[in-house]
Amino acid sequence: MKEIFTSDFWVEVYGKIANWVITELPGLIFVTIFVFILFRVARMILSRIRKRLVKRAEKGENPAESEKRINTLIGIVQAVVRIVIWATYLMILLRKFGIDIAPIIASAGIIGLAVGFGAQELVRDFISGFFILLENQIRVGDVAVIDGTGGLVEKIELRTTTLRDFEGVVHVFQNGKINSLSNRTKEWSAVVLDIGVAYKEDTNQVIDVIKKVGEELKTDPDWSPRILEPIEVFGLDQFGDSAVVIKARIKTIPIEQWNVGREYRKRLKYAFDAQNIEIPFPHTTIYWGEKIKPLHIKN
Repeated sequence: MKEIFTSDFWVEVYGKIANWVITELPGLIFVTIFVFILFRVARMILSRIRKRLVKRAEKGENPAESEKRINTLIGIVQAVVRIVIWATYLMILLRKFGIDIAPIIASAGIIGLAVGFGAQELVRDFISGFFILLENQIRVGDVAVIDGTGGLVEKIELRTTTLRDFEGVVHVFQNGKINSLSNRTKEWSAVVLDIGVAYKEDTNQVIDVIKKVGEELKTDPDWSPRILEPIEVFGLDQFGDSAVVIKARIKTIPIEQWNVGREYRKRLKYAFDAQNIEIPFPHTTIYWGEKIKPLHIKN
């Protein structure tokens, strides 16, 4: 302790400080300025990339959702670049102060390895989430089916995806554990109609009525913007127990297939009633002898 109060001690300390200021401080200032410039350049480059991607997205469909996805991906890249630059700067800073960083790097490697083994699911979730966003598999506002559960996509993050079903129940899925993903509202949607009529009805007449109702709905000013193409009638699809089934399809803009389907079915019911076309119901036929008329019993 007595050495601290001696003049030789303070002369030595001042000498070391002066030597460090002369030899190390200029390099540290240069590195700090360089890191600052590097941040600005990285931010400028990523900003230009984002603007170009947004301009391309504006030419396609749903530019707002595409812009959200672009901003998310650019934000992830910015975070990664920021971490790399700060980590490198910290290592240089420690070297300038005479601290040996080799043990720190070795320790970080061991700790990172241990964390990696313990957080495999977390890493898998992040990687899967990144590719969900990168490949534009689903977007916020889409209706999707994930592992058999359907709902509106409320949130997409790197680790989890959140759906809300028709009953308002929120379902949260780990991205790394998603085995199947179906997007029901990407680019366009469709309502598929299986229309059953009685066996006694004229199939050609029924198809004409189905097409006519579809054309009327397509020309309706309130519904026309939601329908992309005229109704497609594929013909008689199957023979059911009490009906013949005619299959048809209407292409719509995303997420409007349910509204269009409800309106079309309502109009078709009125058209069938006006044409006396029977919509069948389950019934049982009992025969009494060969020449006696069958007796129909409603179930």
